[in-house]
Amino acid sequence: MSGARTGVVVAVLAVLPLAGCGGGNDYCGTVGEHQSQLGSIARSGDRTALIQALPIFEDLQSTAPDDVADDWQLLVTRIQALDTALKNADVDPATYDAKHPPAGLSAGNRSLIRRAAAQLAASDTQQALTTVQQEVLDVCHEPLEL
Repeated sequence: MSGARTGVVVAVLAVLPLAGCGGGNDYCGTVGEHQSQLGSIARSGDRTALIQALPIFEDLQSTAPDDVADDWQLLVTRIQALDTALKNADVDPATYDAKHPPAGLSAGNRSLIRRAAAQLAASDTQQALTTVQQEVLDVCHEPLEL
């Protein structure tokens, strides 16, 4: 996956409305606590938005109801995998370009980054995000824009 495509994947996922809030007062309260910060991240247009939002997603995952726990797990795990691959390669996610990787980036690290980005863009990740969005809307009765 090219660096430009990796950036597009991250950007596309970052601007999707995250509108699922299922699971009661704790979960909906957590969603409400993070709405402003997630909106700011999304409005920034930064291609690293998902990585920036990772701590928020981890918090939402921790209070998520059972019916979307697996979806949150998949989404968070995929973002963590990309974040870890970039960190382990000592690569800045904001400037990484797979077509022009940084000097000294090993083929192994490049492959790990490419694989993590592809998994983040995979259809099962997209479906998990859709499920989480719907849960927020159904249970918390408000969309959470990201």
